[in-house]
Amino acid sequence: MKNYRIGVIGTGIMGTPIASNLLAAGHALWVYTRTKAKAEKLLEAGASWASSPGQVASEVDIILTVVSDSPDVEAVYLGPDGVCSQLKPDSLCIDMSTIDPETAKRVGLCVQQSGGGFLDAPVSGGKNGAEAGTLSIMVGGDEADVARARPIFDAIGKTVVHCGPIGHGQLTKLCNQVICGLNLLAISEALTLAGKAGLDPSIMLEAVSKGAAGSWAVDNLGTRMATRDFEPMFMIDLQQKDLRHALDTARSLGLPLPGSSLVHQLLTANQAAGEGREGTQALVKTIERLASFTVTSP
Repeated sequence: MKNYRIGVIGTGIMGTPIASNLLAAGHALWVYTRTKAKAEKLLEAGASWASSPGQVASEVDIILTVVSDSPDVEAVYLGPDGVCSQLKPDSLCIDMSTIDPETAKRVGLCVQQSGGGFLDAPVSGGKNGAEAGTLSIMVGGDEADVARARPIFDAIGKTVVHCGPIGHGQLTKLCNQVICGLNLLAISEALTLAGKAGLDPSIMLEAVSKGAAGSWAVDNLGTRMATRDFEPMFMIDLQQKDLRHALDTARSLGLPLPGSSLVHQLLTANQAAGEGREGTQALVKTIERLASFTVTSP
């Protein structure tokens, strides 16, 4: 397999394990993040440090960005020392953040005008999927760029789907977040019902997990709710950002999303309680507060 010179911008919950898997696959890696300390483990493992997104672009042929929101992506690519300012000809940029689809199109156009290729490729699978290299990757962009990126995707993911032109990866991810949000609410309500009725919530989850109610969320988030484990696989604050983009997109289409709107409001209650940096499974706390009941396994 060919080894590439790759830059990773953003070394948070998702960016760090993605970068680690690229290193393990034998690729030469440059990293940049606003807080250098967050990249120390990668630097110790053999990655090189870049002082800006622009320097990353000057050193590598393939750039992955994994940052929080649309303004961060715009700053990384379009800022005064951003990727587009020093992009080498024929470079490939892959944005794996979850952002507004229109931002993806705007940034993609700048990259193309600077002589590079661009893919919007948000992921699903959370921290565990990133660490295991089993992410689901939803890709928007030209077929040739997707083919070029395949060896990179193979090092970090298990499922890769080309969803259409630039922006369609983000649209697909927003659909994913709508489904995830409603799964969270369903599991929170089921656990609260089980506990209030005297069922052992963990036994209930075991019983339903292999039937029609089974899902990734039941297996990975329901069990954490039942054991009071609220460490983030994906933070509430980020889920709220994603749902906001989904609701904004739906509003622009004249489309009502009543269930997603409800989940967004319920997660706002978590944020008001100071729980925005907890895992999305902490939604159960809001349902518990409404019920004046706390779910616990005997």
